[in-house]
Amino acid sequence: MVFSNKKVYELVKKIPKGRVTTYKCLSIKTGLNPRVVGRILSQNTDLEKIPCFRVVCSNGFIGGYVKGIKEKKKRLKREWLKIDNYKIANFEERLFDF
Repeated sequence: MVFSNKKVYELVKKIPKGRVTTYKCLSIKTGLNPRVVGRILSQNTDLEKIPCFRVVCSNGFIGGYVKGIKEKKKRLKREWLKIDNYKIANFEERLFDF
């Protein structure tokens, strides 16, 4: 794992249960392009310790997930997040910014 991967993973571990952050927020925090952040998260092999399902698009849409969108929705709902048409309801209230 290269340094930037580790940095992204460490930040993702800090996202509290029931909250989300964005690829853009992680991008700003790490200095990496948001697409690079997404690529790093798609390589996550420890989905339990590094909850990358808590990372969503800047417009509140849930975006992709290595185990599929249905699984991402399921995991987010398990953390009391309401999702309407693949978008986080009350997105601003649920947003975690480091």
